[in-house]
Amino acid sequence: MILFRNFLLVAVALSVPVLAQAADGLIVIKSSHSVADTTEKLVSALQAKGMMVMNRIDHAAGAGSVGAELRPTELVIFGNPEVGTPLMQCSQSVAVDLPQKALIWEDENGQVWLGYNDPEYLKARHGIEGCDDLLAKIETALDNFASAAAR
Repeated sequence: MILFRNFLLVAVALSVPVLAQAADGLIVIKSSHSVADTTEKLVSALQAKGMMVMNRIDHAAGAGSVGAELRPTELVIFGNPEVGTPLMQCSQSVAVDLPQKALIWEDENGQVWLGYNDPEYLKARHGIEGCDDLLAKIETALDNFASAAAR
C-alpha cells in the first residue's frame, strides 16, 4: 500500500507543470519547445482568441546589436481593450502593467520557460477591489495561453 501511495505521489508531481524560481508576482511554466517555437505558439494562441499582439521584442537580438551575448529571450506584448479597460476602471494604476506581457527565455541549462504577471500580484500591487470575477477570467485566459504555447 505504501509503495502504491508513493507511486501515486510521484505520478501526481510529474503531471504538474514545473515552476522555475521566479521573481515575485511572476507565474513561470516550463516549455517543451524552443524560445522561437514557444513564442510562435503563444502568438498564434493569442491571435486565435482575438487578442492584439502589439509587439515582440527579441532581447537576444538587441544584445547582439551592441556586441553582447544573451541566451534566447523574447517578450510578447499583448492585450484587449475589452478586458484591460474594465481592469483599469477598477484601479487606474494597473495601466502601468498593461498591456499584458509574456517573457520566454532559455536558461543556462537550455531549458525554456514562459513567464507572465500573476493577476493576484497585480490585484495586491494596485489595490484592486471589487473585480475578482474579471481577475479570475484573466487568470484563466493567461493560463490557457501559456499552456497552449508551452506544451
